[in-house]
Amino acid sequence: MIATAIDKKLIKTLVESWGPSGYEQPVRDTIRELVTGLADDLRIDAGGSLIARMGSGGTKIMVAAHMDEIGLMIHHVDRDGFGRFSMLGGLFPISLYGNRVRFADGTIGSVGVDDWVHAKQVPPITDFYVDFSTGDESGAASASKRVGDVATMWREYAERGNRIIAKSLDDRIGCAVLIETMRRIAGSGTPNEVYFVFTTQEEVGIRGARTAAFGVAPDVAIAVDVTPSGDTPKDEKLAVKLGSGAAIKVRDAGHIVPPALKDLIIQRAETAHIPYQLEVLDLGTTDAAGMQVTAAGIPSGAISIPVRHVHTTSETVDVRDVQACVDLLAAVVSGSLQIR
Repeated sequence: MIATAIDKKLIKTLVESWGPSGYEQPVRDTIRELVTGLADDLRIDAGGSLIARMGSGGTKIMVAAHMDEIGLMIHHVDRDGFGRFSMLGGLFPISLYGNRVRFADGTIGSVGVDDWVHAKQVPPITDFYVDFSTGDESGAASASKRVGDVATMWREYAERGNRIIAKSLDDRIGCAVLIETMRRIAGSGTPNEVYFVFTTQEEVGIRGARTAAFGVAPDVAIAVDVTPSGDTPKDEKLAVKLGSGAAIKVRDAGHIVPPALKDLIIQRAETAHIPYQLEVLDLGTTDAAGMQVTAAGIPSGAISIPVRHVHTTSETVDVRDVQACVDLLAAVVSGSLQIR
């Protein structure tokens, strides 16, 4: 195992925090406590994003990682007390049956599916339900949860060698990269005016990044998020692999990175001898897609952490890639960043 300076306790704290799309306050409070004392200024915008400024003068840079995680909202409780639900973000039906969810009050629910014994294929999301019974209900119906109650997927943090396994690494690992970079800048300084923004509602439409970018009005923006790896059996053929370094985005389904910005990020990686790989993704996008079209337009790039099993409770990253992303982000925001 390669030694790393990454704070794994920080990652565990972030991934086990509660904060689905639109309900990010608990995880935002956690992050705010972690970065208080590092930033020159802290504020929460009208979209709920936490904005932490470091430095003044020079290029105005916005770095974004989203706080929210996928989850579900109860839209109907049937006469037997089981909750049918709507998705908050992209839930994969194949990963749901037998899994656990956690509500805001700490209640743990288990996910069931209709007629699972005879299922011949993956059922549609409408066939799934949440069991939150306690055994203490009077009558058939359970009053413990109501329409509109929200839950996240639930699983504890775990490690396997250099690998970190957890729910909500998308994108709490990006939040960890931002916090680690803030810690580094607090010691070394930056000639730029850097806004570290922990955004809301990315999983349901890149909403918080748009409002935050409009308010910050940066000269350049960078999203830090996960990207699927292409190194598992019979998976989509992608160049990104776990353990091969930070992924520098070239293009995804919603965003083409300006070549000058992409080349600058590559140059910073090569100058600092930071391992990197290039990312071209046909499915999915990041906060950068929203920031690039905000107001009159913002040149936007992205640095990605490779992940396996995305949008499950066993998302998996390699700590060496996380370290490379911290090193690269620090190198980018600590130097001149003039994009023409």
